[in-house]
Amino acid sequence: MAFNDLLLQVGGAGRFQQIQVTLVVLPLLLMASHNTLQNFTAAVPTHHCRPPADTNLSKDRELDAWLPRDGQGRPESCLRFTSPQRGLPFPNGTETNGTGATEPCAHGWIYDNSTFPSTIVMEWDLVCSRRALRQLAQSLYMVGVLLGAMIFGHLADRLGRRKVLILNYLQTAVSGTCAAFAPNFPVYCAFRLLSGMSLAGISLNCMTLNVEWMPIHTRACVGTLIGYVYSLGQFLLAGVAYAVPHWRYLQLLVSVPFFAFFIYSWFFIESARWYSSSGRLDLTLKALQRVAWINGKREEGASLSMEVLRASLQKELTLGKGQASAVELLRCPALRRLFLCLSMLWFATSFAYYGLVMDLQGFGVSIYLIQVIFGAVDLPAKLVGFLVINSMGRRPAQMASLLLAGVCILINGVVPQDQSIVRTSLAVLGKGCLAASFNCIFLYTGELYPTVIRAATAFLPETLGQPLPDTVQDVEDRWASTQRQQGLSPGHTSRLGGKRRQQRQERKQMVPLQASAQAKDGL
Repeated sequence: MAFNDLLLQVGGAGRFQQIQVTLVVLPLLLMASHNTLQNFTAAVPTHHCRPPADTNLSKDRELDAWLPRDGQGRPESCLRFTSPQRGLPFPNGTETNGTGATEPCAHGWIYDNSTFPSTIVMEWDLVCSRRALRQLAQSLYMVGVLLGAMIFGHLADRLGRRKVLILNYLQTAVSGTCAAFAPNFPVYCAFRLLSGMSLAGISLNCMTLNVEWMPIHTRACVGTLIGYVYSLGQFLLAGVAYAVPHWRYLQLLVSVPFFAFFIYSWFFIESARWYSSSGRLDLTLKALQRVAWINGKREEGASLSMEVLRASLQKELTLGKGQASAVELLRCPALRRLFLCLSMLWFATSFAYYGLVMDLQGFGVSIYLIQVIFGAVDLPAKLVGFLVINSMGRRPAQMASLLLAGVCILINGVVPQDQSIVRTSLAVLGKGCLAASFNCIFLYTGELYPTVIRAATAFLPETLGQPLPDTVQDVEDRWASTQRQQGLSPGHTSRLGGKRRQQRQERKQMVPLQASAQAKDGL
């Protein structure tokens, strides 16, 4: 794991890192908008049945004659009288003179457009018997996120982080723009699914590319910066949605900037760590020298050569080839344990987080206000998470954030529905804890997985101050070391396999021989 020394030699967290991190992180402002966009584009306004076409609505109380009332005296949303009821209503407000038969809304609905002038719910009547289609649109978007994480994570390990990011920016721009002009609901859902795929790729490769270019001591800062940019995106969405309430214009506004991201992403420098793990030392050397030039370290960059890289990255070059397969996640005991633990963490965090933020109308307050509050709570939560991550480590931060979030959600489940302030407060607190958990798990995942499969808690090892693993063997060595520190029996570590132990012994024997050969060459 000598790559960190090379990064320090070419400038550490210099001008290049500052510029590229900023440009890579900037699209995350709008990624937050896309993730929770349907809170606004698919908002459900107050609605009731439309009377027959020949109804003269200019007459006094003619509309009321067609609308039955619920127990609170409000018009029913999904029922109307089969014929107008113009008599005096009974006290319960559900019928008129006891003769009013009702039926579903046969001629559509009338929507209150005072808050939302146009949403996909209003345009395609996604209410009453069709209300499940509204949830279907968001579900398909999340299916796209799942597919994108698998597909683009794999492609990033094969083709590189930069190429996949370029593709993802273009796909987000095109699919998001096409969704804004979708002529019908199925076409809209298809483009939302494609947007979810590309945004998942952006999220994964943004963190991966940034972490792989940063020295050890700056990684937590970068992870926290990414989290704060996402939080600022939630503020941005509230303001933009308030200023542009029409769903098509809003969808277009948060998608078009990705064309600009696509253009400037061509200037990104590919991860030199990925190049080295792929065995491309020539490209590794060019990338490091280019970064050294940008950071004002020209002499240090000129001192690098293929021989220096071979000597520094000998272990990575020896072990990296032939191991860049996701099958390693299940075949190797150490990686299998990491994979299962991280999968549970991702599921728990994502399930609870999106369960809270995907239905803001259910809190009974202004949807714009609750969006701002949900964004605001991230600021102190992620600051506390950052301090815990840097002082106590990743594992305590991950455990505490999930534990507190779970407590808040469980208590919220038993609070009566009429206590909206208490329920909202608990939801906001839980959301803040989940945001801190997301911040930690993004960083944790990038630090635990080796470079060759990086784009794929109580039982997880600590990574505070540890270099990034580049190969599967690095992970197994760290895992074996952790077990020895915990006092586990030697037999427990035998699962690494006799073949791998033999390989390590052979490499140790080869080091003196190689050093002797290099000394002779020098003479």
